[in-house]
Amino acid sequence: MTLAVDAHDEAAPTVRLSAPGQPSPLAAYEGKPVEFWPTAAIRLAIESGDLTVWQRIVVALKRDPFGRTARQGEEVLETGSAYGISKALSEVLDRTRAELEAEERAEVARLLKVLIERSGLSAREFASRSGVSGEDLATYIEGAASPSAAQMVRMRRLSDRFAKMKAQRSPRPE
Repeated sequence: MTLAVDAHDEAAPTVRLSAPGQPSPLAAYEGKPVEFWPTAAIRLAIESGDLTVWQRIVVALKRDPFGRTARQGEEVLETGSAYGISKALSEVLDRTRAELEAEERAEVARLLKVLIERSGLSAREFASRSGVSGEDLATYIEGAASPSAAQMVRMRRLSDRFAKMKAQRSPRPE
């Protein structure tokens, strides 16, 4: 087995561990998105030392940090021996998940603001009528935490009910 370096792209050099003249063990997967690779191929890619393939794995992890590829990657990283890349991929996955969770909390916060405004209630009254404390609602609106799914349903129903009542009270244009 020899170590060969492909210099076709200096920004992302490819280091392959294969015998001279032999195709890469990952050649069968080169045309397929990483999301469709079996766990064995991901393990081989992580342990093979191929930088361009690692980049493809990183892109897949960032695209769907809670998806199938991420779970496969976690399984490989837990049992693998490629320490340097394992640490880097773990950090990418942790950071990407944290960023996604922050975006999701911000999205929930925007939705809650719309529900409160639509209801016509003050934030304090909205919190009281939906069964959460004012402090918890403030935390949700700041994006520091998210309400449970049941609380979101309850808040949407409350907003719907008060928006309907508000619409019925409004004078109709003639």
